[in-house]
Amino acid sequence: MCGRYASFRDAQDIADDLAVAEIADDARLLPPSWNVAPTDDVRIVVERPRRIEGRNIGEITRSMRLARWGLVPSWAKDPAIGARMINARSETLLDKPAFAKPLATRRCLLPADGYFEWRRLPVPAGATARAKVPKQAYWIHPERGHVAALAGLYEFWRDTTRSDDDPDRWLVSATVITTAASPDLEHIHDRMPVVLPRDVWDTWLDPAVGAGEAADVVRGPQVTTTARPVGDAVGSVRNNRPSLLDADDDPRDQDVR
Repeated sequence: MCGRYASFRDAQDIADDLAVAEIADDARLLPPSWNVAPTDDVRIVVERPRRIEGRNIGEITRSMRLARWGLVPSWAKDPAIGARMINARSETLLDKPAFAKPLATRRCLLPADGYFEWRRLPVPAGATARAKVPKQAYWIHPERGHVAALAGLYEFWRDTTRSDDDPDRWLVSATVITTAASPDLEHIHDRMPVVLPRDVWDTWLDPAVGAGEAADVVRGPQVTTTARPVGDAVGSVRNNRPSLLDADDDPRDQDVR
């Protein structure tokens, strides 16, 4: 799964890297985060028609917008369901009603600098049955500081309790697509987010591309990443600082000692 990631580079730098033409004000002003957690506001990159006189009838434009992490289907009665839909499995995108529609019409990239994962370690000999399973946190990121373009889906949810002129009547939410871990990461966790290479960004975002072809994109080659053990502090959402990425000088994972 992907339950935490970091996105701390400047919005304009992301826009330049991903050839974004427009940046929404709220996306530009979103502060950097070294510990992005479910239900946080996140940046997404999408391609949609420009709005003209209140309608999406203009030319297709690549833009950066803000969304809440945790997809809320348009038919949901309560947006709280989004907390349980932070990830979408690539293998079943076409089968799940919550993901099949956005796969066909609302795909996005979630720009990140990397993500965190936890490796479950053996319980020490002699520990009680109720002993907490030890874990090692890892920071996983593309090599050479490249942006990690996480494949995602987004959706619009209408709050029917709000009036038509209420600017908060629409909630935009997003989910990160995951796949089976690559051989070099499967010892840490059996799943990983889909990090798309640059040569498929256009295809993934193109609204003219159908669901079947889009599903093939996330099942194709991905960006190579590197992992290093980090400290436990990232496990708390209260901690949000650059030092969360520092290498753990005394990792409890014996494989990296």
